Amino acid sequence: MIDLHGRATTANARRVLAAVADLQPLFVEEPLAPDHLHRLRDLTAATDVPIALGERLYSRTDFLPPLTSGLAVAQPDLSHAGGISEVRRIAALAETFDVQLAPHCPLGPIALAASLQIGFATPNFLIQEQSVGIYHNSGAELLDYVLDPAPFTFTDGHAHRTTLPGLGVTIDEQAVRQAARHPHAWRNPVWRHDDGSMAEW
Repeated sequence: MIDLHGRATTANARRVLAAVADLQPLFVEEPLAPDHLHRLRDLTAATDVPIALGERLYSRTDFLPPLTSGLAVAQPDLSHAGGISEVRRIAALAETFDVQLAPHCPLGPIALAASLQIGFATPNFLIQEQSVGIYHNSGAELLDYVLDPAPFTFTDGHAHRTTLPGLGVTIDEQAVRQAARHPHAWRNPVWRHDDGSMAEW
């Protein structure tokens, strides 16, 4: 999988897709910024590399144009796209276009638990992003906030469906209160071009 995070122009995305095609990536994520998705059909018509996107789309209506333009993998983030109900509707809509689902989820344990529940209930589910051990969690690891990390055990790349009630996760409220005393200072990076102008992060 290769993530361009919307940093390429349509012309340059076309060049990148051609350059990586022989590597047969599972998908290339966000070759275009959401503002330029009206050009997505130009990309999908020019490559056989599967295109994934959706972390910055927030509803079924946002997903419909990419679905009709050759999208291969929909990546809604349930923390931003209406929760479990709306993401299940997005998944069902994607299924009618033969598009797989790979929920975006770099966030905390509740978001991951909910995303996993969507995966367990979605026939066109492909893969689940998760942020256990990722760089921006330094000092605030996702599993630090749950009483039992067992529901987040991945064996051979697979999560096992929990039989616990609800989302299957119990939050360590004391750990959350302790962390709230010293909130994180992480912010989106600010990237600039050589001339000092703002760049897509």
